[in-house]
Amino acid sequence: MLTFSVFPSPKVSDTVVEPYNATLSVHQLVENADECMVLDNEALYDICFRTLKLTTPSSPRGLSMASTFIGNSTSIQEMFRRVSEQFTAMFRRKAFLHWYTGEGMDEMEFTEAESNMNDLVSEYQQYQDATADEEGEYEEEEEEEVEYQD
Repeated sequence: MLTFSVFPSPKVSDTVVEPYNATLSVHQLVENADECMVLDNEALYDICFRTLKLTTPSSPRGLSMASTFIGNSTSIQEMFRRVSEQFTAMFRRKAFLHWYTGEGMDEMEFTEAESNMNDLVSEYQQYQDATADEEGEYEEEEEEEVEYQD
């Protein structure tokens, strides 16, 4: 399954529990999505208002085509880390948790979601910290494993 997910930003936020919603969503996306296109709402906001100087972002009149660039960058961990820090600050105080538990959710679901988000950030950090030599060693190990299986 492919998803397009827009992650919240405090600059454009109108819901106080967005860190909860985003973290709980990541927990489900990690488990159930094959591919996830993540859009950082804060970055989109900055591009529209600072770079393009748009007061009201909207599609251009007469637009008949659009283009998409897909890339993977370890810098996305900064957005995940930002959401995780906001989540942790709220969850530590149990702020607004009653909204979710009142609807039947368990506090353990929040703990698992927080753990998954931290694991995701750690995984991106691991790849960012990897050097070219380590990547070459990893590829050699994979080749050796394939040889052993044959």
